[in-house]
Amino acid sequence: MSDSHVVCSHLSFSWPDDTPVVEDLSFSVPGGRTGLVAANGAGKSTLLRLIVGELRPTAGSVTVEGVLGYLPQHLPFATRQTVAEVLGVDRVVAALHAIEAGDAAEEHFATVGDDWDVEDRTRVTLDRLGLTGVTLDRRLGTLSGGEVVSLGLAAELLKRPDVLLLDEPTNNLDRPARERLLAVLRSWPGTLLVVSHDRVLLDEMDRIAALDHGGIRFYGGNFTHYEQVVRAEREVAERQVRQAEQDVKRQRRELQQARERAARRASTAARNLSDAGLPRIVAGNLKRDAQVSAGRADDVHTARVADAQARLDQAGEAARRDDQLVLDLPDTTVPAGRTVFAGHGMRAGYAGRPVFAGDGVDLTIRGPERIALTGPNGAGKSTLLRLVGGRQEPEAGTVARASGRVAYLSQRLDLLDPTRTVAENLAGFAPARTGAERLNLLARFLFRGARVHLPAGVLSGGELLRATLACLLFAEPAPHLLLLDEPTNNLDLVSVAQLESALLAYRGAFVVVSHDDRFLAGIAVDRWLRLADGRLTEAGPPQ
Repeated sequence: MSDSHVVCSHLSFSWPDDTPVVEDLSFSVPGGRTGLVAANGAGKSTLLRLIVGELRPTAGSVTVEGVLGYLPQHLPFATRQTVAEVLGVDRVVAALHAIEAGDAAEEHFATVGDDWDVEDRTRVTLDRLGLTGVTLDRRLGTLSGGEVVSLGLAAELLKRPDVLLLDEPTNNLDRPARERLLAVLRSWPGTLLVVSHDRVLLDEMDRIAALDHGGIRFYGGNFTHYEQVVRAEREVAERQVRQAEQDVKRQRRELQQARERAARRASTAARNLSDAGLPRIVAGNLKRDAQVSAGRADDVHTARVADAQARLDQAGEAARRDDQLVLDLPDTTVPAGRTVFAGHGMRAGYAGRPVFAGDGVDLTIRGPERIALTGPNGAGKSTLLRLVGGRQEPEAGTVARASGRVAYLSQRLDLLDPTRTVAENLAGFAPARTGAERLNLLARFLFRGARVHLPAGVLSGGELLRATLACLLFAEPAPHLLLLDEPTNNLDLVSVAQLESALLAYRGAFVVVSHDDRFLAGIAVDRWLRLADGRLTEAGPPQ
């Protein structure tokens, strides 16, 4: 496995509408653990798909040495698939069971091949990733989002790949599942390329590859070291900007002074020539010589100003900060004490199994409460959000919702029409706004120019989240209750900080499900709930 690697040579790719994603990109990924970082929409997921072969480059080549495994950001699994089918072992397991039942047909032995230990090997892999209670015949529709991600990783590990590509592998994972993933990656012996915005995961990497402005730059060390290097480079760049600005001012001042001196000399020379009584032809030649000399001096100073301005532009580009999400949420003040939602004895089932224990769960949301809902994968957190939002009615118990709109952001980001553009989707949610107003709103969500006309179906995970947020938050009427299910999945680090700022300014109530402790610590949560073993209890922040 030590010889496994990835090489991309002069790689270019554009979407069918000729929007370029990467152009003439060359790099190699050696053995060890590499974290790939960039702003949303820069092309990280597209680059992985090019390496895997899901997309064909418009130019250049990709070489992968070794067996390739790939965990995409959005797993293409159907809810009725069994665990065995997802793991790719269903045919072998069926053949083994047939042989054990006494069926000695030759095709069964051919199907099994050398995989006589497939069930034991599969069980070990599932247990290693915390899927101890998950049987091979279980349907995916009965698993939580985090369990599905862990199952997808198990499927790739069973391939025994030399090169493993992971796209946002910690999405939806609770803390124990993340720890198990980190344990697997710490011992990974081959080539690992991870796209992630998870700082903890990125701090486990041997190197960071930063994709920016169509190129990739590699930094030795983990993400914390990368941040330190980038911060130092930015400080140097900002000093260069200040120096370049001063240089431009000085060169412009010297140009103006030179022009004023030239004008004074020309005026004095004209008087002297007149007083000297020289022949007209001689005086004309002297005047032209003076004008030529002044013009040369002016050209020199003008060139210096242009050079200084070019250095300023270059320094400014070096000091450029990542685009930041600028959100100004609608004023949706909810009076303190007003009951937004009340549910008593709520019971619900999922795939024929009860989600909540005993007599069900009770939940009351009052005023502008800021609630964090925590708990392990598969505990029923998303089910509870659907009950609060009215997307699912309880099988028993009562619910009461205050008048007003509830905005619900699901893990699957399935709110938008994938065939309609970003602008068209927003128009459907906010028809009363003018086209110019909608474009201004989208610009604040970093959709500018041609990007507002991209279909939602081709957006990156982070872009899709931003577009969904724009439609949710600026729909008419504005929401008084936000339900957010893992909202930081796929969101870059800058945008996470901006989402935190937006939620701090939000005056309505919200309930957020997240396993991101850093994010929860930054949004001023004032009530913590934990759902585990079918019971909803008041809790405190994670320690």
